[in-house]
Amino acid sequence: MSVPARRVGLLGGSFDPPHLAHRALAEAALARLGLDELRWLPAGQPWQKARTGHRLADGAHRAAMVRLAVADLPRCRIDERELHRAGPSYTVETLRELDAEAPGTVWWLLIGQDQYARLDSWHAWQEIVARARFGVAARAGAPATAPPAVAALSPDCTPLPLPAMLHSSTEVRRRAAAGQDVTALVGVPVARYIAHHRLYRDPPEH
Repeated sequence: MSVPARRVGLLGGSFDPPHLAHRALAEAALARLGLDELRWLPAGQPWQKARTGHRLADGAHRAAMVRLAVADLPRCRIDERELHRAGPSYTVETLRELDAEAPGTVWWLLIGQDQYARLDSWHAWQEIVARARFGVAARAGAPATAPPAVAALSPDCTPLPLPAMLHSSTEVRRRAAAGQDVTALVGVPVARYIAHHRLYRDPPEH
């Protein structure tokens, strides 16, 4: 009898900071996709974010916050490879490395509908579609919708229904910069970490 392939979710992002919508996506993926493991991948230099001019918090802080955010979630682990990779963080490079390390694994890329809708702007997106399946956060019961070029390749996609959440890292940083409490957006452990290290204040402290 053949052994079923391992199913591993990949949740990447700047996580600057991680917030409760990230956690909700992880919980939905764990519940619906039958994952053996879920890897959180803090990005080193997100090439799309670089266009905005936003300066990320130090990678060590972002990885530490992710660990706090998921400490009680089952089957989760932190993968820091993108933090230590020189140059922009491209998802396709991570998938190539993972395939080489664990051939035969089924990789599930967990992304938001907004990211899925512009997947054709990602570096080597055709190869990403070939290497991974997609778990897409679907807000308010909306279907996961890909751009026409992506849809033409019939990607393997599963919608992950999520409640409407207005959480965003931008809003967390804005509140933290103003000295406001961010617990409702990030949870107690991450809020305490942000306050203790005075993150997102001006000037930033690392």
